[in-house]
Amino acid sequence: MTEIRFHGRGGQGAVIASRILALAAFKEGRNVQAFPFFGVERRGAPVTAFTRIASREIRIRSQIYQPDCVIVLDPGLLKTVDITRGMKKNSVILINSEHSPSWFKFGLSNDKVFTVDAQTVALKYGLGSPASPIVNTAVLGAFAGISPEVRIYSIIGSIEEYVFIKTKQNVMAAKEAYGLIKKG
Repeated sequence: MTEIRFHGRGGQGAVIASRILALAAFKEGRNVQAFPFFGVERRGAPVTAFTRIASREIRIRSQIYQPDCVIVLDPGLLKTVDITRGMKKNSVILINSEHSPSWFKFGLSNDKVFTVDAQTVALKYGLGSPASPIVNTAVLGAFAGISPEVRIYSIIGSIEEYVFIKTKQNVMAAKEAYGLIKKG
């Protein structure tokens, strides 16, 4: 089983991203779960969302405490949230950032941290506003590029099925981010 934990802020699309990822894996014949955890329910507040992907039935029904992958939609959260909490030795981190992975100091080997400038991609396609870009589909495109769990065409198909506003732009953002991943 692969467990993915998303860290974002309300309005960035972390919950939708977890659901799109689950749908993409389901389309590939996998068993899935996707669910959010909300603290203060307001725009801009920290949000955590979870996705589990497995080849067998998933019986566990708790939050993800030991993720295989952590996806960070808002790098500002790194100042206030311990995103590495519970990570396994071989876990990977994907961060929405213009910085290279080596800029971040997590005490992990460089090949375990990836970045993608999802914010610039989202703004290019008019997803959200300059003050609050919606980066979820761009980050999912990048995730497809670093993980064997889903292929980009499944992410694209799931965006087309799940996202009803600016569908074409969201698909374009995922495709572009797929090719912009920076590896440590």
